[in-house]
Amino acid sequence: MANDGMRAEVVRARKIAELNDEFRVGRGSGRLFVTNGVIGHAGAGLNDVLQAVRTFDTFNKDNDPYGEHDFGSLQWNGELLFWKIDYYDIDLHEGSPDPSDVDVTTRLLTVLLASEY
Repeated sequence: MANDGMRAEVVRARKIAELNDEFRVGRGSGRLFVTNGVIGHAGAGLNDVLQAVRTFDTFNKDNDPYGEHDFGSLQWNGELLFWKIDYYDIDLHEGSPDPSDVDVTTRLLTVLLASEY
């Protein structure tokens, strides 16, 4: 029985990762927030920063311990940047009751300088 619960968690994490990847690459729905620090640092290269986030695929157990593809870091013009996907309810009032369900979840992708964390 414990294996069934573990398998269900793995399946759930894979579903969340799939939804996060779809959103991050521009095929899913959600909201994007880019901090003023990133905007100031990237300047005219902001689209290139966002493209780097979209194409990020260096997930491992250190940066993705739950297998949800909800965090990444990258270097941009000598600055360390983070991106993070958080899960909110549809109205953005509190956390999502189930991040694997698009009908009850709004994804928020934040791109920030590591120094802003």
